[in-house]
Amino acid sequence: MKSSATRNPLVRKSASFPFQIAVVCWIDLLGYGAMIAEAGFNPLHPKAAAAMQRLRRFHEVVASHSFRLFPTLVMNDGAAAYRDLSLRSCENTYDFLMRAWKLFNHIKDVENAQGLPGARVVLATGFRMRGRRAGMDATASHFSLLMRRFQKGDLSAEQAIREAARIRQPSDIVPQLQANFAFSKAYVAESSGSRGGLRGANFFVDLTIFDTPTPPWVIKGKTVRWSNERLHMEASFAPILAFPPYKHLGGPIGIRDGLQIAQELTQDPDVLKALRAARKPA
Repeated sequence: MKSSATRNPLVRKSASFPFQIAVVCWIDLLGYGAMIAEAGFNPLHPKAAAAMQRLRRFHEVVASHSFRLFPTLVMNDGAAAYRDLSLRSCENTYDFLMRAWKLFNHIKDVENAQGLPGARVVLATGFRMRGRRAGMDATASHFSLLMRRFQKGDLSAEQAIREAARIRQPSDIVPQLQANFAFSKAYVAESSGSRGGLRGANFFVDLTIFDTPTPPWVIKGKTVRWSNERLHMEASFAPILAFPPYKHLGGPIGIRDGLQIAQELTQDPDVLKALRAARKPA
């Protein structure tokens, strides 16, 4: 079993492929829809205040855990955290898992303090296609033009600042979540809820991230064999109950790097060859 200190010699550090191995966790605030429905989806209704305060607290907690290596996208009462995995080391996998676990527990603590049902988190792995952020490109171009006008003296500093503050993107995407099948799996699995075997405010993890058997530093509940027949999706999830103190000699054992996860997802031990072939022009 590979530790975080082990680097995969088959993949160069500079290697780049059109498909990435991604990990995503989708977070759903349980019962929020029912709360706002009681107010008739009217923010002026007296019952709406509690729902809106709950939503603000949720957004604040997610924001407090977000940073460059654990970016998030919040959508009302749901949020996604995402990252590309390394084909050379399991460090990214372990780091994302721990950050997602801390976020889940922070949300649980805040919700429990208010007597609220908490959130369900589903963490999944999958391939994603590389993309470009057209909205960001357009904004960068607009800003560059603004700076050139300022440098030429066509604008004062005050005018340049005022115009920069008004720059808005008419259309934008998060490229890391487009054609991202880890996101698709996490979202669809979480949405299936109890019907799909993923019950309650738990932290469900796609077991592709672990070697078999589950490593000793993980305490998990009963494995759920989840599937969606219409989308031809299936995965094994388990609720994580705890990560007890455990000394990792040289790094966490029993957790997979991106290449190992790709091999597990495709059931192809030579998936690296396919990834290399995909970057060659037809």
